[in-house]
Amino acid sequence: MQLADQVLDKGDRGMTVQMLTTKAEQAILKSFEDNATDLPGGTAVAELRRAAIGAFASKGLPSRRVEEFKYTDLKANVKDVLPLAVGDASGSAGDGALSKHFAALAENAVSFVDGRGVAEKNGNKFLAGLLSSPPTWIMSALADKELAASADLLLNTALFTDGAVIDIAAGAEPTDPIVMVTSTPNNALTALRHVIRVGKGAKVTIVEIEQAPRTAGVRQSSALTQIEVADGAEVAHIKVVEARKGSLHLSHGQVSLGANATYSPFHMTVGDGLVRNSLNVFFNGQNTTFDFAAASIVHGTGHADTTLVIDHTVPHCTSRELFKTVLDGQARAVFQGKVIVRPQAQKSDGKQMAQALMLSPDTEFDSKPELEIYADDVVCGHGSTAAEIDSDLIFYCTSRGIPAPVARAMLIESFIGEAIAKVAHDGLREALTVFARESLTAV
Repeated sequence: MQLADQVLDKGDRGMTVQMLTTKAEQAILKSFEDNATDLPGGTAVAELRRAAIGAFASKGLPSRRVEEFKYTDLKANVKDVLPLAVGDASGSAGDGALSKHFAALAENAVSFVDGRGVAEKNGNKFLAGLLSSPPTWIMSALADKELAASADLLLNTALFTDGAVIDIAAGAEPTDPIVMVTSTPNNALTALRHVIRVGKGAKVTIVEIEQAPRTAGVRQSSALTQIEVADGAEVAHIKVVEARKGSLHLSHGQVSLGANATYSPFHMTVGDGLVRNSLNVFFNGQNTTFDFAAASIVHGTGHADTTLVIDHTVPHCTSRELFKTVLDGQARAVFQGKVIVRPQAQKSDGKQMAQALMLSPDTEFDSKPELEIYADDVVCGHGSTAAEIDSDLIFYCTSRGIPAPVARAMLIESFIGEAIAKVAHDGLREALTVFARESLTAV
């Protein structure tokens, strides 16, 4: 409790503080105290960090008693916290080179190694260099009060060391995707914050890639991406996480959508680590479309959690969510999708579907669709399925000369491919298909 007291002595003593009982929680507070003077930012950002760590001290890591973390108990699963990477290692742009599956995207890749950016491309900036006197729109994003509700986001605000600042001009249509690749070193924690603004009528594809270490080892990472999409803009946003056993990745997207906009995110998670990808989307303008798809391939004792909150605050908006997961070994996948339709959001159209293919009797799929509807003129629905491979389909294939292992692989790839097919960019869709196909050899 001593470290929590030290934090709260500096302006937050009015808070009610619970006892931080775990080694990981104490390590987080100590990491902040040890690195506070090395974290980027002027007075305003330092005060924001101090308030965030104080609020974290009052909450602790979320446990299953917190509804949003019912199936992903961080207090129980995070046993310790690794040292924070603050860019003092000998990282280089080469360390952040893209894996073979996505090497074709390297031309526009912004790389982060050891918690700091090492390669700027096409005028995009690193957040650390702007924090001594941040522009108003960036400071407003960093201080977003919506991000104070969850302890994992407070952790990011307190500890983030860098991130990408992407400002797409009105009407701009970059030909190639803008790529952010993070390479977290073994036995370290990285915390990155990305701030993105897409101007009116612009069209852009943004890709985030979280790569596993090239050598054996564990890592921990926190990534928080804030996106403001102006009226009439079209944004495709692909997030890829490669998770290795013993590693932890906490990711969150906070997205604000203007009128007549289209936001199409796709999440892919593969491996056997602990991953939680959350996304909050707010409709702030009418006639806007949100079209989400996700594909996860989890094996061993891996745990992949996808949690969405879609907030229809205005009329005439559409939301779609498709989640697919393939599970083997003792793997566990979670899908939580909450769609909120406010009283004034008449003519809202929201649908979601979550499906799991379970290749082992020891796997677990937790699906929790939620609809909170306060309007009476809406079309909303949800569905969820969990099943094994259909033996009749295997028999059908083998009866036509297809070997059983090949038939099994074809059926699995077809199942996961329905989600990947929603990626519009041809090159990215093909790269994701190959990445998924190779990942499926582990299940």
